[in-house]
Amino acid sequence: MFDAPARPAPLRIEIEAPADAAAVEGLVLAAFGPGRFAKTAERLRERARIAAGFVAREDGQIIGSVRLWAIRVGDEPALFLGPIAVSAASRRGGLGADLVQACVDHAGDVGILLVGDLPYFGRFGFRPAPDVRLGGPVDQRRVLWRGEGEPAGLVRAA
Repeated sequence: MFDAPARPAPLRIEIEAPADAAAVEGLVLAAFGPGRFAKTAERLRERARIAAGFVAREDGQIIGSVRLWAIRVGDEPALFLGPIAVSAASRRGGLGADLVQACVDHAGDVGILLVGDLPYFGRFGFRPAPDVRLGGPVDQRRVLWRGEGEPAGLVRAA
């Protein structure tokens, strides 16, 4: 389990359990709507297996979630981070950053790929990955990597 440092005592970040799946899906749907299914990142997640998931609970309710997915970048194993979902009432308090940090801590030396904003994710050590191809339409400037080396190649489910 991961303690969320700047939160009230009842909030905990925990490893997602199978029983959390419906609540996580509801949270993601509320955060992103059905339009997320058209995104290239979502297409990749549909083919990949969950390597790890984290949920933030407050008073027994899931108010945030994030998942890591098993992928390969070229021939190298890696993890794909996302989506990060936080309930509307819990936004702007740093919970999303706590969830990202839980993923970074969990991944250790394994590289993490995501599609996101460099000004936000740069503080976690993410940088542009210009030679990574996601196999669908994506703003290449938003494809970010955290890990050793310079990843290159097509991303696919592991």
